[in-house]
Amino acid sequence: MRARLLAVVLLLLLAGCSPDGTRDDGRITLRFQSLAWQRESVEATRDLVAEWNASHPDVRVEYVQGSWDSVHDQLLTAFEGGEAPDIVHDAADDLADFAHGGYLADLTGLLPAALTEDIPARSWRTTTFGDGVYGVPFLQEPRVLIANATWLRESGVRVPTPRKPWSWGEFRRITDRLSGDGRYGVAWPLKEPVSATLNLSLSAGGQLFHRGADGKVTVRFEAADQVVPRTIRDQVGTDRSASPTTLGSGGSDTLPGFFAGRYAMVPLGFSYRQQIVQQAPEGFDWQVLPAPAGAGGLAQGVSPQTLSVAADCPHKKEAAAFLGFLLRPQNMVRLALGDWMLPTGTRALKDPALRTARHGWATGTALAAHLRPAPARAVRGYPEWKDKVATPALQEYYSGAIGLTTLRERLEEDGNLVLARYQR
Repeated sequence: MRARLLAVVLLLLLAGCSPDGTRDDGRITLRFQSLAWQRESVEATRDLVAEWNASHPDVRVEYVQGSWDSVHDQLLTAFEGGEAPDIVHDAADDLADFAHGGYLADLTGLLPAALTEDIPARSWRTTTFGDGVYGVPFLQEPRVLIANATWLRESGVRVPTPRKPWSWGEFRRITDRLSGDGRYGVAWPLKEPVSATLNLSLSAGGQLFHRGADGKVTVRFEAADQVVPRTIRDQVGTDRSASPTTLGSGGSDTLPGFFAGRYAMVPLGFSYRQQIVQQAPEGFDWQVLPAPAGAGGLAQGVSPQTLSVAADCPHKKEAAAFLGFLLRPQNMVRLALGDWMLPTGTRALKDPALRTARHGWATGTALAAHLRPAPARAVRGYPEWKDKVATPALQEYYSGAIGLTTLRERLEEDGNLVLARYQR
């Protein structure tokens, strides 16, 4: 360990830097780990970092390419080892444990007023824990239905709009009507079923996680929480209107079958439109539809992408200034276009480039006002609950291996045992 520490100090000295990231000439260096992965989003982020560096010679930002794969474990190891980047790219539903663990800086009072005022309060709630704000929510995406426009047009079904969406019952009836002859009305890609189920359940009035007067969270799988999973289960097992083979697939895995005409619709995140544009065969006519609505209207849970500052960062003021630059309205638009997602900022959302009917942008921006914090965003222990309890239980339910009663028991009884360990 001592040899490793000496090696780190030697490298810093050779680079002309002190251990706090300050060079001998006084210039500050901030390490920014970005999780941008699509070519356009990586280019947009790198370009903005270069623009900052060109106009801020005393505060240099070093771009570090990260990955969404196992980001929670990677960041936890970095935090515990004292090697975390100064600026951290993550998602809101991954921040609770890091914020409560003291690994992230409270950004209250550090960010430019123009940025804090431009992002709606509902978005700030996704990164607020207790009295502190531990990240800036900047990109978000609703779940939408990507539909074969020709198939829908020829079937004569009513095509939903954000003003007149389908109900969950109507959605089930329409997928049944569209099915037959080896073709399915919908293909649910549910390799990772928890986020899709919980976030869509807000439209039916679901909540699942309930915080008591003592601040502790318990799981209750009530009638409203059951609307979405029951609809999916009925489509797969009763109506045969949903493909059973895609339940274990990721979103990208369903696209070849969608293009081949096996599925009329696929529920996907908004950003999947980029893959469709790149991969769809010539002449394939597709459109973006809103997800079904229920007692909660078009409400939908989202876990925005976030930018945080590490608690150990010795230059928090400068890091916050960089975030203010990176997330100016015009820059937020560039990042949103690069990731095919929606910005959280109200000024950025008004940009004409995000309101065109082309590629469904206008449908997405119409849904932005209905997006709410994901139910799990402030639940300590959620990553473990999701991986060890909810994911296997929902997978077994959707496949028909267990019934609704067993699903409820596992989500509640097993789930609450997991969460209790984080709330002592």
